[in-house]
Formats: sequence, structure tokens, C-alpha cells
Amino acid sequence: MRRVEEFEEFEELRPLLFSIAYRILGRVSEAEDAVQETWLRFAASPTQPRSAKAFLSATVTRISIDVLGSARVRREAYVGPWFPEPLLSDPYEDPARSAELADSVSMAALLLLERLSPLERAVFVLREVFAFGFPEIASAVDRSEAACRQLAVRARRHMDAGRPRFEADRQEREQLAARFFDALREGDVDGLQELLAADVSLVGDGGGNAPQLAGPVAGASNVARLLASVFPVMFRIDVTSEPHEMNGQPGAILRDRDGRVLNTVILDVLDGQIQTIRLVINPDKLGHLGPVSDPWAVDREVRQARRRPQD
Repeated sequence: MRRVEEFEEFEELRPLLFSIAYRILGRVSEAEDAVQETWLRFAASPTQPRSAKAFLSATVTRISIDVLGSARVRREAYVGPWFPEPLLSDPYEDPARSAELADSVSMAALLLLERLSPLERAVFVLREVFAFGFPEIASAVDRSEAACRQLAVRARRHMDAGRPRFEADRQEREQLAARFFDALREGDVDGLQELLAADVSLVGDGGGNAPQLAGPVAGASNVARLLASVFPVMFRIDVTSEPHEMNGQPGAILRDRDGRVLNTVILDVLDGQIQTIRLVINPDKLGHLGPVSDPWAVDREVRQARRRPQD
């Protein structure tokens, strides 16, 4: 009977645990593994904790810190820009903290978190995003409350210095994104350029496992021309664009003709313009979205189609 009650408690808290782990780790697969390991430790505990939430949150935080330490070593050898794995929807909901939750899961915020040490990152996530008290945080990271307060101050200073702002009106963002993808499909350079900030940046994460940009592309004219030269050809070979909000921002999943995931496009929108376009192309980061395409094969087909005259 106790095991059934424990499992029910765990399942009730699973969305929170995943959301903590994802913000610390930036990878869906690693966050899911951390949550599963948390359940195993909870189930194996010889005594029932006074607070399941406190025990589980502390456990998933410690596991995530450990995983992040080894993950950072791998990221140092990563080929090209590194992005978090795209997240379609945050399973944890708290109306009282909806703004903080949405902001903290954006690609821009997660990339800022990468600048923090694992301990600072964990403390910031627990305190600023999920409003944990310092006694709970101290227990979770095995530091004194005073040390956690210092970690929180340092982390907040780093985050505030680079914290991005986004378009608050969701409907306006979605309308702008719809116009962007329409122009992308048509190869409308002028239409694209109208939607892009003057200093817009286009960045792709292929990790060496997919065709990727030689480096970030900057400037509205450069980005518009590049997009218009490639994406209409992709649509001609039956690649489709599926609108989605990802990491709290408008975007789309691109699929090949067989419906397999090719990449994701995520837009940062501010003041009615697109500030950053992030492409997650690395197939290792897309498996949680469904069966993954062969990006090299699609790239070859695109190159062949570009050489053929259009009907």
C-alpha cells in the first residue's frame, strides 16, 4: 500500500521534477533520466520522507548537478554552437509564476544559465523560478543557507545582466511567426526582411551530425537572402512546416516527406520584429519529437533541386 501511495505522490510531482531537471540540464532526455533515477531512489528509501516534495526536489537537483558536471566536459568538445533540446511544452504549470516559468525555459534564458556554475544554476532555478525557500535549497545542494544566498545573488546578477526581453503578447508573436513562415515558403526576401530586426542573427546547432551554417549569419539583408535561397527549395521537395510554440517562443518543426523530424526553427520576438532565429538541426537533439530524418540525405536532395530548373 505504501508503494502505491509513493508512486501516486511521485506522479503528482513528476511535472515539477522534470521542469527543474530540464532547466538545470537543457536536455529533455537527460531530464527524463534524472526524473527516473529520482523515482528509483525514492522507491528504495527505507523510510518515508516527511515531505515527498522536498525529498524528490532535492534528489532530482543533486542528480542533475552531477549530470551537468560531466555534460559540460562533452560540450567543450561540441562542434559549433550548442543549444538546449527544444521543448514543446513545459509540463509544470503554476498560474502565480507563469511569467517566470515561461521566461526561464526560453532558449535565450537557458543559454544564459550555461554561464553559471552548476551550483549557481541549481540555486537560481530553485529560488527564482520555483520560489523554493533557502532552507529547502540548502538541503538540496548540500550547502549552508548563507552560501545559498550568496550563490543566488551571484546567479541573479549574471542573469539580469544578459536577460532577454520578449514580446509579451502571445497572439502578436504568433501572427508575426505566421507571416514569417509564409514569406519563408515563398522565398519572399523583402517580406522576410520587413519582419527581421536590423541586427537579427541566424544560428544553427548541427553538432557535426548534420549540415550546418559555417557560423552565425547577422543582419536582416544577409539572413533574408540566405533563408530565401534554401527554404523554398526544401518545401519544393515536400518538406513541411508544422507551427509550434517551443521553449515559450513561436517556431516550427520541419518534417521530411515521410513525416520525420528534420529540424526545428525557434524565433525570439521583440518589439514586433524577429531578433534571433535558432535552428536545431542535430538529430541527437530531436528524437523526443518523433522519428528523425536523415539530414544529409535531405541536404543532397536540396542541392540537386537547386541545380534543376523550376517548372
